[in-house]
Amino acid sequence: MTTTQRVNIGKQHPAPYKTLIALSEEVDQSLAAAGIDPLLVELLRIRSSQLNGCAFCLRMHTRDALKKGENPDRIAVLPAWEETGYFSETERAALRLTEAITRISDGHVADEDYDAAAAVLTPDQVSAVAWLATVMNAFNRVAVTSRYRVAG
Repeated sequence: MTTTQRVNIGKQHPAPYKTLIALSEEVDQSLAAAGIDPLLVELLRIRSSQLNGCAFCLRMHTRDALKKGENPDRIAVLPAWEETGYFSETERAALRLTEAITRISDGHVADEDYDAAAAVLTPDQVSAVAWLATVMNAFNRVAVTSRYRVAG
């Protein structure tokens, strides 16, 4: 880690950050309207944050998931979700799409990833999950760029 003090871009330019928060609130409404389980929403936030290495968001959304009643074992195995029997078909589809969007630089969102999600999720659910991944990637980038502190 560098010793250079990072600018907190959310505080430096609060209007765009407030807009990002408002967008996140809209996405939350879309997720609820599409019938995406709030526990799955937190798992998707955690998975995106794992892939992006965002300790701040990982801590926050892990705590949120636990408060909402998520099973700690499911959180523990989330990086290896494909190897477990912990996740439903819907959860797997949403996780796969979230990972593909988060890893967009690895070849865009491959047709097989999109098609696998679209085979299980409704169009509203595909869109809501895609928006969630988009917003989480933005939040991860704000926190990582600004080096939000996470102390034990």
